[in-house]
Amino acid sequence: MSAYRIGVAGPVGSGKTALVDALCKALRDKYRIAVVTNDIYTQEDAQFLVRSQALARDRIIGVETGGCPHTAIREDASINLAAIAQLEVQFTNLELIFVESGGDNLASTFSPELADLTIYVIDVAAGDKIPRKGGPGITKSDLLVINKIDLAPYVGADLTVMERDAKKMRPTKPFIFTNLKDGTGLSFIVDFIGDRAVI
Repeated sequence: MSAYRIGVAGPVGSGKTALVDALCKALRDKYRIAVVTNDIYTQEDAQFLVRSQALARDRIIGVETGGCPHTAIREDASINLAAIAQLEVQFTNLELIFVESGGDNLASTFSPELADLTIYVIDVAAGDKIPRKGGPGITKSDLLVINKIDLAPYVGADLTVMERDAKKMRPTKPFIFTNLKDGTGLSFIVDFIGDRAVI
């Protein structure tokens, strides 16, 4: 049986890797986990996860997508599917695989063959207008994470505006405000995954 795959996407610097790191640490005692990260020309995110000891080094694969990172998670997911296959051969009892996209824009979505559940991360510091801009990442993801709420007063972002707009753009889908630096909102995401993951 294949592992349950969770796609984590969002713009550069929004906190995707911080979220994957925190989720691995929160869930690794309950589930057998691996991670595939996507970067355009480096393996920076995979190296960060190894340094932070999110998981053992051999459970983390960094793929270099080159060019456009959207293609590697949507139109031609073959590089990611190959990495997943490699992990599933190496660890025959995997239960969860996180697939972190390269930094992308609001139009990013995962191919259904690549992710069973999608989480889209945006950053308060990008401005309180981001939720109302829409795009598939905002409107179609299973969970929207609005991260770095601690920065709101410093960048002039109004969290009530972001909440209003997120509700408007995602009337039937959940979202959560987080500060992954101190763990605010993380337990909601852990429970969200636990309630939905078919393992």
